[in-house]
Amino acid sequence: MTAIRHDYASVNGVRLHYAHAGQGPLILFLHGFPEFWYCWGKQLEDLGRDHLAVAPDLRGFNLSDRPADVKQYKARILVEDVRQLAGYLGQEKFVLVAHDWGGAVAWAYAMAHPQTLSKLIIVNSPHPAMFARELAHNPAQAAASQYMNLLRSDKAERVLSENNYERLAKMTLEGWGRGAVDAAERDTYIEAWSQPGALTGSLNYYRASPLYPPVGDDPGAKALQLDPADFMVRVPTLVVWGMRDQALLPGNLDGLEACVPDLRIERLPGASHWVMHEQPERLNRLIREFIGA
Repeated sequence: MTAIRHDYASVNGVRLHYAHAGQGPLILFLHGFPEFWYCWGKQLEDLGRDHLAVAPDLRGFNLSDRPADVKQYKARILVEDVRQLAGYLGQEKFVLVAHDWGGAVAWAYAMAHPQTLSKLIIVNSPHPAMFARELAHNPAQAAASQYMNLLRSDKAERVLSENNYERLAKMTLEGWGRGAVDAAERDTYIEAWSQPGALTGSLNYYRASPLYPPVGDDPGAKALQLDPADFMVRVPTLVVWGMRDQALLPGNLDGLEACVPDLRIERLPGASHWVMHEQPERLNRLIREFIGA
């Protein structure tokens, strides 16, 4: 089993904590909400056998810097974090793997810096043009995404942290389709969520984004006029999708090839949003097959 080590990198005005394993070509893993580097542990151990496998805590999460200003979580800033981290690691071209909010950052990164990526692998994270369309025109997706409006609200920190993060655990850890989460794993997550400013930092991803469902008089994503031609991803891309995801529905895959010409989609009928936790070995095989490792 490949040893996982920990370090820090000062990039783009913040100090990012990252876990890493192995050496060789870089494969970079970006987590989502409310995760941190830990969710990629099985991937670091496996891919670290013949790669430099790196999983940072994104800004706002766990041990990385946690700016309080919502403006510090705009997409262009998050993309620059990734670009500078790859440069800090000494690699001009790399494989990018990402889930959930990490996937949102990865989609934006691939659009902005395609020349730096050899492959892009997305796990249950919608392309922004597809997600905007689904939020605006698919009532089922708009309903499934209503939780985003809670997470954008001023009361989110209080609601999610009450009773030792009971609601946040129910929304996430208890939704993993692989049986009960043991006490040690739960404590590991609660420790990450409890870092000063971390809950606000992670929620600021939702607050900084224009992609959210309608709420009251606010049309949310319906106010956006996105031309898919402006959101082209010109990188060989694998999208892995747990089809039992109750928050991000499979309609987000419809028409994706129009924005991602070199596309492979792998649908996992037995998996939910939390593919890395439920089917880590299968995900590792899919990654290795796609990158030719």
